[in-house]
Amino acid sequence: MMGINRSILAKAHWGVALGGLLLSSAAWAQARIESVTGGQQSGSEVIRVELSEPLAADPTGFVVQSPARIALDFPGVSNASGKSLVDFNQGNLRSANIVEASGRSRLVLNLKTATTYRVQRQGKSLLILLDPAGASAAAANAAPSPVANVFESKTASSDVAPIQGVDFRRGSDGSGRVVVSLSNSQTGVDLRQEGKGLTVDFLRTALPENLRRKLDVADFGTPVQTITTHQQGDRVRMRIEPVGEWEHSAYQSDNQFVLEVRQKKVDTSKLTQGPGYSGEKLSLNFQNIEVRSLLQVIADFTNFNIVTSDTVTGALTLRLKDVPWDQALQIIMDAKGLGMRKSGSVLWIAPKDEIDARTKRDYEAAMEIQKLEPLRTQGFQLNYAKAADILLQITTSTGGGAGGATGASTRFLSSRGSAISEPRTNQLFVTDTPTKLEEMKALLTTLDVPVRQVMIEARIVEARDTFGKSLGVRLGGGALNSRNQISTGIVNRKEFKVDQTTGAVTNTFETDFSKNFVNLPANVSGVNSVGQLAFSVFNSAATRFLSLELSAMEADGDGKIISNPRLVTADQNKALIEQGTEYPYSVTAPNGATTISFKKAVLKLEVIPQITPEGDIILDLDVNKDSRGETTTQGVAIDTKHIKTQVLVENGGTVVIGGIFEMEETNQVNKIPLFGDLPVLGHLFRNTTKASSKREMLVFITPKMLNQIRNAGK
Repeated sequence: MMGINRSILAKAHWGVALGGLLLSSAAWAQARIESVTGGQQSGSEVIRVELSEPLAADPTGFVVQSPARIALDFPGVSNASGKSLVDFNQGNLRSANIVEASGRSRLVLNLKTATTYRVQRQGKSLLILLDPAGASAAAANAAPSPVANVFESKTASSDVAPIQGVDFRRGSDGSGRVVVSLSNSQTGVDLRQEGKGLTVDFLRTALPENLRRKLDVADFGTPVQTITTHQQGDRVRMRIEPVGEWEHSAYQSDNQFVLEVRQKKVDTSKLTQGPGYSGEKLSLNFQNIEVRSLLQVIADFTNFNIVTSDTVTGALTLRLKDVPWDQALQIIMDAKGLGMRKSGSVLWIAPKDEIDARTKRDYEAAMEIQKLEPLRTQGFQLNYAKAADILLQITTSTGGGAGGATGASTRFLSSRGSAISEPRTNQLFVTDTPTKLEEMKALLTTLDVPVRQVMIEARIVEARDTFGKSLGVRLGGGALNSRNQISTGIVNRKEFKVDQTTGAVTNTFETDFSKNFVNLPANVSGVNSVGQLAFSVFNSAATRFLSLELSAMEADGDGKIISNPRLVTADQNKALIEQGTEYPYSVTAPNGATTISFKKAVLKLEVIPQITPEGDIILDLDVNKDSRGETTTQGVAIDTKHIKTQVLVENGGTVVIGGIFEMEETNQVNKIPLFGDLPVLGHLFRNTTKASSKREMLVFITPKMLNQIRNAGK
């Protein structure tokens, strides 16, 4: 918030110090804020704003969650109360600030806990009624507030409302307008500035898939460059990235939330306000003025109570124009070697050495008090973390629950403090000063939180494609012992005999191929039988014959093996699952003795998940797929396939983290020298075997957060 530009002009002649204060006057508006008072009515805080004229409409405002504040803007209204800060310190209301700027006044209510409000106009008065903290259910039954741009939800709804649309427009003044269409007017919105951009959280909302994108709006010529919207848990987060010097404003009207980002207007005739200074601007022009009088001028301008040490002396000549008062004060103190300590609205100004010595004495006194302060013992019940693990984190001692961590070995305890863990009830007992016990309570509240669970599912797919082909031949001959029988054919090495007199088939017998001239049949490893075709040629007396047998084989096969290990683990905790066989092998010790050791051939999945703030999951993966290999004289060999990597996967998404592809082709020819190379007839004196094999392994990983799984099942 920027205050009114007011100037102080002081002039002095040589040797005579004269001070003057000139305040730039703003144009008085028709209405003025005359007083702001507070009280309680039916358990709720009521703030009464008295004005000189009745308001024509309710003031617009917004609610900030952290820190808890309510801001109301009064356009065309000036501050005539003579106060910029009003202390209440009652109920949920701490104080109120009244600031006048740019022809309007802003009333900021500082609260202890964020809540909603209602406004009522009564003549020249405006009543601001604060709802009790936690009474959102009662607010749901109340009449809706006429204020159109209250950011926070006035009701607590258990349903998740979807975002209807996200749009961007360019204003007539070159500003960028982000327009978000909501499902209802009760959607809670948390707007804050983070770094160089703006972050908007829409509470208890869902974002459709078509709106989960990054908008590049740099071509519109506004300060806004990109708008990124994504789902994060039960809320939708929007990130706006502007450039240059900018300022923003936001309001909510019915089901529409509008955020405006405009270029900040810079007056080149004025000095640039330094970083970290936000005070109201003033101008100073003094010659040889005493430092104590100059500090009194600043005290009158700021309404701060300034206490000046007796050791502050000397004079100063300076000229400052349109400088924030806190920066001007810092310049004066740096010029004279002064320091400052602030306590509420009181500033103590003294030389730096004096302040440092006072601060050192205060710290030494606090340490002495801590050494003498009585110790207390307090037990802390832990709900999610193990007490023994927390004990190791808060101390450097490895004594666990057996003893306390004392002396210089402690991290978060005093030199006299100690702590023990009780595993049976999962409690942590700490003995220390009351101040350290309060710090320990806040620390354990941060550490003892539930950890989200992640289920990791892996699919290891191994595919095989094999093909084999073989051609061979057998050539032989023999004699028939029976002259009254003729073989008419040989099929599959069986000979059918026909009686020469009757013509009937009387018997069959196996052909004797023990006297083959050529024996090169088809043969493929792993195939029990092959196709065969045989012929025989006889002489006229049917006492001699030649036999020819052709054999061929062709095999084509494929297979697929799918392994599907799954495991569940907590965020950032290592998990391991494995299944397989251990094979024994002999090991010779240095003393000559023989011992038995084991080799693992297992399917193993080892993973460490990490959930990102955006809801994605980072996985440190170690996947092993072993199998038994050939048997050697030293033992069984292990065929292994191993992948180790780190990947980023969206929740519920699937990624292929790696693959292994193998291809093997063989072509073998067995032949009789010289005869196997003859044209055409050479096929009778050789056999050929062709084989090809393809193997491929892919690993698919799918992580899912368990809370998302439960929500999906509802």
